[in-house]
This record gives sequence, structure tokens and C-alpha cells, in this order.
Amino acid sequence: MLPLAVILKGMGFTVSGSDRSYDQGRTPEKFAWIEQQGIVLHPQDGSGITDNLHALVISKAVEDTVPDIAAAKKAGLPIVKRAELLVELFNKAKTRIAVSGTSGKTTTTGMIGFILKEGGLDPTINNGGIFRNYAHDNPYSTAFVGEGDIFVTEIDESDGMDIVRQYQSEIAVIHNISLDHQPMEELQAMFSGFLANTRTAVLNADDPDLLKMADGFKGSVVTYSTNGARADLMAGAMTHRANGVDVIVRADEKVIPLTLNVPGAHNVSNALAALCVAQVAGVDLEKAANLLSRFEGIKRRMEIVGVKSGITVMDDFAHNPDKVAATLSTLRQFPGRLHIFFQPHGFGFLKLLGDELAQSFAQGLSSTDRLYMVEPLYLGGTVDRSVGAVNIIESVKKYGGNAVLLEGRDAFKNTLLQDVKPDDRVVIMGARDDTLSLFAREILDSLA
Repeated sequence: MLPLAVILKGMGFTVSGSDRSYDQGRTPEKFAWIEQQGIVLHPQDGSGITDNLHALVISKAVEDTVPDIAAAKKAGLPIVKRAELLVELFNKAKTRIAVSGTSGKTTTTGMIGFILKEGGLDPTINNGGIFRNYAHDNPYSTAFVGEGDIFVTEIDESDGMDIVRQYQSEIAVIHNISLDHQPMEELQAMFSGFLANTRTAVLNADDPDLLKMADGFKGSVVTYSTNGARADLMAGAMTHRANGVDVIVRADEKVIPLTLNVPGAHNVSNALAALCVAQVAGVDLEKAANLLSRFEGIKRRMEIVGVKSGITVMDDFAHNPDKVAATLSTLRQFPGRLHIFFQPHGFGFLKLLGDELAQSFAQGLSSTDRLYMVEPLYLGGTVDRSVGAVNIIESVKKYGGNAVLLEGRDAFKNTLLQDVKPDDRVVIMGARDDTLSLFAREILDSLA
């Protein structure tokens, strides 16, 4: 919700809002920053619903039992879903770039936005993560309102088929399609409808199911590959570093060196998608590659919080099977035992994908690594909590891995301090909870 609020404020609208976390006193520094931007915050008790409002915009996590909803209904105020408003703003832009797929879309959106912004095109950007490049001036730099005619946004498939199909994009990226928020059949139908409303599709040639789905697409297609598939942009030899990758990019007769300051083969794939988009948008490929070499990444994507006593502490957003697998694969390329603290982001997610998540952990961790889990984040509501962390731990063990259920963060810190050694790496992993980053910092500070 924050990126959309920032964009609306930048467009000249008066914006106010409420949040359950604000009422609970969580991340007060974040809400203080929001208020500094001129966005008025109210308790989530209905008191913010006043006569001068145009609409109440809600996320999909807001239930009808929230007092603001009841107050808006009583006042006859239109209630609009966040995704519906984003579609409306996006479709009004002249040049529209939408980035989708199960994994990689936030970093790819960041890469595209960075290339266009640093290239002087001044786009409007709506992203799900904070740009590290701009965080020193703006600690919550997830969105920008530009003077140019380009609007770049991340598309969240969890918004559902009816929403995703409404995006009218000039350029659409689909990275991959794998089980996440919906069954595969629904995802394929959703992305097929998404493609039908774009002029140029940028597709991952390493995903055969994606290419098959796009068989009937009538527009232009640009492809990329890191695994040797025939494509418009192809990655050559990769040299992996702990904090990045050096790679050769091949495009027809061109051979361009690319230095990335974000690690992992998955980020090479993200970069190729961003370079494809930049080319279609009119940016010279070599210039785009040079600009991308300055991209520092998105916060909470394998972000190194610090190193103390030879121990590296990282903060990572991985939360679904593909993201967990990508993070662990990258980390396993370098020495050092792993201590993973994983907080699932919801009970419903575990019920849908818990078994696949357990497989990713079991396959991605070595026998010397440690996996600790706590129960999913729960801030209230009526969600079904029948499947929890204990069920996932049982599945991890079933697939040959090791995992331990802990009561909370203090238990993890106490256990870690008794076991961690120099050259080990500690990863705080999970999504949709800003306090995880604070916990990562707390862990670093607690090391001797």
C-alpha cells in the first residue's frame, strides 16, 4: 500500500490512512516517515472516515470486520481495492511496462526502473521493494513519481485473474510460472489473459511451459536465456562473486560484458529481462548494461546487514519454494555454514504450498546447516490456522532435512549464540513483516 500512497501523494492527491501495525506500535520509525511525507495516519477504528474523502482504498488483507470498512459503508463511501486503483493509474500512462511472474519481479522491476531513471527518462515506478541505491536519502524508496511518460510497475499474481487481465501494457515481462498463490491452471489462464493485453512480451526462454502458453500471442516477443536456450539475449560465461556476478551478454553479433552487484544466477536472469525491456523502450543495450552495473539491489534480497567476528548476517525476503531454492542455491556456492531463521508469512500459504516449501529447504541445505522456524506472522483476523510451522518441519524431516521449531525470536537468538562460529552465515528469512529487518540488526549487534 505504501508505494501507491506515495504515488498518489506525488500526483497531488490528499492521502490519509490507517494500519493495524500502526495501532500495535510496530515499526514506529516507518510510520513517522510516512507522516513526514504529509500523509495523515489515523487509528484503525473508523475515525479516519470523514466527509471529505473520495474513496477508501484497501488491500486484500483487510477484512470486512475492520471498523474503517463499516464506517465507509455507513457513509456511502466507495471502497476500492488497491490493485484496482493501481490498474486505473497504470492504464492512464502513455508508456506502460508491467513485470510479472512467480519469482524475480521485484528485483527486475527495480532494475528496469533504475535503468530508465538513471538514463534520464524519469519514469513513475511502483515496486514492492526498497531501492538500495536511493535508501540513504529515502529509507522507504519503493515508488517514484516521474515527469516522463513511462509507468513501470510490478504485477502481483495474488491479486487474481480478474485484476491481472485488466493491465493494458505496452511491454510485459513474464519471468516464470510456478505454483505460488493459485493453482497452476489458474496461473496459466491468468498470464495468458495478461499477455493478450500487451504489445510486446518479454519472456524467459528457459521456461518451456511459459513459451508454450505464449504460443498464440499475436504481438512482438523478445526472449532471454541463462541456460543456453536460443533467445534474443543470452548469458555467456558467469563468474560468481559473493556480492555479484560477472557475465557476458550476447545479442546477435554483439558481445557485452555485464557486471552485477547482486549475486546469483537468478539475478542474471532478472538482469537479462531488464535489458530486454530497456532495449524495447529505446535505451541502447550497452548503455543499459553500464547503468545496470551501478544497481545495488533491492533491500531484503540477500542483503548483507553486516559482518562481526567473522560471522555474516543477512536479511532475505525469500518465502515461497522458488525464492527459497534460489537463495539457498546462491549461498551454497560459497563456503560457510548456514543458520536460517524462517518466519512464514501466513497460515494460508503454508496450507497451499507447505510441502513444496519443505522440499526446497530439505534439498537446499547441507547436513551441517541449521534451519529454525517459528509460527507464521499473525496480526489478527479469521484466517484458518490449521497448518502451521510444525507441519512444515515434519515435512522437511520427511524429505531428509533437519529443522527445529522455536517459540520465538529470543529462543533463536539464544540458540544461535551458543552454536555460531566464525565464517558461518546467519540468514533472517521471511516476508510481509518489517520487523524482520530489525531482528537481523539485533542479531548482528548481539554477536561478540
